[in-house]
Amino acid sequence: MNTKKKTRPAESGPARPEDQRLSIGSTFAYGFQHVLTMYGGIIAPPLIIGAAAGMSSQDIGLLIAACLFVGGLATILQTVGIPFFGSQLPLVQGVSFAGVSTMVAIVHGGGGIQAVFGSVIVASLIGLAITPLFSKIIKFFPPVVTGTVITTIGLTLMPVAANWAMGGNSAAPNYGSMANIGLAAATMGIVLLLSKIGNAAISRLSILLAMAIGTVIALATGMADFSKVGQGPIVAFPTPFAFGAPTFEIASIVSMLIVILVTLTETSADIIAVGEIVGTKVDSKRIGNGLRADMLSSAVSPLFNSFTQSAFAQNVGLVAITGIKSRFVVSAGGLILVVLGVLPVLGRVVAAVPTPVLGGAGVVLFGTVAASGIRTLSKVEYRNNMNLIIVAASIGFGMIPIAAPKFYDQFPSWFSTIFHSGISSAAIMAILLNVLFNHFKAGNSDNQSVFVAGTGRVVTESDIACLANGDRFENGKLIDAEGKEVPLKSSTAAEH
Repeated sequence: MNTKKKTRPAESGPARPEDQRLSIGSTFAYGFQHVLTMYGGIIAPPLIIGAAAGMSSQDIGLLIAACLFVGGLATILQTVGIPFFGSQLPLVQGVSFAGVSTMVAIVHGGGGIQAVFGSVIVASLIGLAITPLFSKIIKFFPPVVTGTVITTIGLTLMPVAANWAMGGNSAAPNYGSMANIGLAAATMGIVLLLSKIGNAAISRLSILLAMAIGTVIALATGMADFSKVGQGPIVAFPTPFAFGAPTFEIASIVSMLIVILVTLTETSADIIAVGEIVGTKVDSKRIGNGLRADMLSSAVSPLFNSFTQSAFAQNVGLVAITGIKSRFVVSAGGLILVVLGVLPVLGRVVAAVPTPVLGGAGVVLFGTVAASGIRTLSKVEYRNNMNLIIVAASIGFGMIPIAAPKFYDQFPSWFSTIFHSGISSAAIMAILLNVLFNHFKAGNSDNQSVFVAGTGRVVTESDIACLANGDRFENGKLIDAEGKEVPLKSSTAAEH
């Protein structure tokens, strides 16, 4: 027995799916696809915050370039990883939308953009200090929780896709026009058509190719404008503290700390979600490394005039729909973001892709995220437990801020900041209900609620004891092995 142990081969284990390496061309092609998918999301926060701060278009352009630059560096850190930092998963990092409303409130409160940067630095450092707490919650994320969160991520992103499809700017006169929605529909149709084609390479690049074709259609119909691509500098490295030194206000820091807690919750959910989609092991150490990369990137980002960093949920959908699980593909996307950040001319080219084109692709992408969550939920056991009501209540709770965006307007600001995010709402509810029903089992019964009834079909031994080999059920009739109908009696008649 001892000899067998000594000659046993080393347990190197199978290679992780996310460590797959593709050719240079494929790596950057798929990486560029990730950039296109999240580009609209990463430039929206600086546009909104810059406008709230009364910045000129040139200064807002500097903010956008800074966000691209920092997002690229954060993505590389998250995917490549260094000791204690980076989940080494295909996660794209960028400015978190969760803090936009809080940052706008800080600006309007008189603190200006400098107070925003100061609050981001301090709150992110506090977040970095508490990441060990968040990394220990992996045991509270069984499939009933992860499936619910993944499904909610996809559903909460659908309004983003719809807004893009309508034109992206609600103040524009053509917002929601047939032309915009038609372009989005054409792009979506191209995605579906290319996905059906037997060639695997074309199918996996369906999103990128559909965006390119959609942009060509937009050019032909006069819906795309590349005239501003040549305006502005070609190369511009982000200047540290270009808008002045950060200021530190207690109220701003407290409100931003709430945003950081939301970001930690969302990023934890995204790390687990992409791990589920990739099919790789995600433990507390990996979550901790991912969260630390998030917080370090967020703490450093104000140095280069950017904001809080977080994983982009829409790119999780791209991983699911393309089947390309390599983290190095996303690293290439991060490098492209860095280049876009120092070459504003390239950023302006990407920015010229019409928003409806992004919307058409987004419908498929975000729907894929939801479908991935449903697939996870299909593995959950629903008999003799409360899992069904956990899923129902959590998804319903997560949909409230999506169905009624003003639902929490009268609540305290700290509460509305947390629960205004459908992802955070669903994650918090799913975790709490899972703990309540599946960890504290005192008082649980086999059938605790009417919600459990009918969730599974159960046939007892007495039900099948009278059946013989070859019996079958056809068109509501029991047929024996010889093809003869077996008479059925009602339970009332049987009792007599």
